[in-house]
Amino acid sequence: MANVEHTFPVEVVYALPRIQVLKQLTVTDGCTVEQALLSSELLDDHPEIDLTKNRIGIFGKFVQLDMLLQPHDRIEIYRPLVIDPKEARRRRVGSRNNQRSSMVG
Repeated sequence: MANVEHTFPVEVVYALPRIQVLKQLTVTDGCTVEQALLSSELLDDHPEIDLTKNRIGIFGKFVQLDMLLQPHDRIEIYRPLVIDPKEARRRRVGSRNNQRSSMVG
C-alpha cells in the first residue's frame, strides 16, 4: 500500500489597524508553523513582518516556529506593541481626570 500524505486546512491571520489579512492553506502532516507562514506568501506581501521579532500564536497562545500544525489551526502573527498596555491605561485615566478637573474649575 502506498504511503499517502494526509492534508488538512489551516489559516494564517495578520491584523493591521484597518484590515485583517486571512490566508487559507492546505498543508501536509508534519508541516511546521514556519513552513506554513512561508508558503502563505504573507511575508512577501507584508515585508514589515519579521519572524525574529513578531510573536506568533495559535488561537491566542504563543507558539514556536517549529511547532507542528494540527487540522484547522489558526496561525496568528502579532504586531509589536506600540505602547505598554499598562501605560496606555494610565494615560486614558489621566486624560479623563484632566477633563473632569477642567469642567469643575
